[in-house]
Amino acid sequence: MDFDNLFGIHERALVLRSQRAEILSANLANADTPNYKARDIDFKAMLQQQMGDGMRMATTNSGHIQAESGTVPPAQLLYRVPSQPSLDGNTVDSEREHAAFGTNAIEYQTSLNFVNSKISGLRKALKGE
Repeated sequence: MDFDNLFGIHERALVLRSQRAEILSANLANADTPNYKARDIDFKAMLQQQMGDGMRMATTNSGHIQAESGTVPPAQLLYRVPSQPSLDGNTVDSEREHAAFGTNAIEYQTSLNFVNSKISGLRKALKGE
């Protein structure tokens, strides 16, 4: 049994979904902040990148520019294109953010249920049930 890929895509999906939830929460929290620009990630592209060859930039000398930290580096956050821009420059569409947050939460829960079922199956196998 290959334990490195036990949870498949769901292990990395949980991390990305968690970070996307934080981004969407920040958008909702700033729905009334003038000039706030709503942000999001391209989840499919980020997940494909995470599942890819796994090569990342690394620094081997203290003089090198540090690689961006975190699963979703700030440079890869995308700005939303507003369907109806507001006069104060805010681009948060509360209904769109709530829908995206709800969808993300359901998908997070789906991945979590998959991981839990895998762990449950392993426990049963170890106990000989």
